[in-house]
Amino acid sequence: MDSTPREQDRTPTSGSKPPGHDLFSGGLRFLTELIAWIAAPWALWPHSILLAIGVVLLLIVPPAIFSTPGDRPGGDTPIAVPGAVTILMLLSHLVAATAAAWALWPTWIAVAVTTLCVVVVITEQPRWRALTRRSRP
Repeated sequence: MDSTPREQDRTPTSGSKPPGHDLFSGGLRFLTELIAWIAAPWALWPHSILLAIGVVLLLIVPPAIFSTPGDRPGGDTPIAVPGAVTILMLLSHLVAATAAAWALWPTWIAVAVTTLCVVVVITEQPRWRALTRRSRP
């Protein structure tokens, strides 16, 4: 009998997350972001240290400042933007991760990163639908 109330306590919190913020799709999204944060500056460093630093700032700062209202389970960022902007920020991470993987690593790793990025696009579809609905008047 004790397990029933605990299960009921868990149900509202797990159902209150916005789409795309479950452990699986959120984890995949974070993994691709992490790859982009590491690989993009690594690939650019030999060419230009300033460009490498700039790409890190470009990948990290905008998502920390801009978000679509209601998208983040932990709260919104200071500046609200339409859902399309949030989607474009994630796409920039996916492109950076893929391009840097092909520039830096052996083919099998680049293929794995590219496949991961494609899987993220697929798993993000419910979130992207919610983001585009949220940005309409």
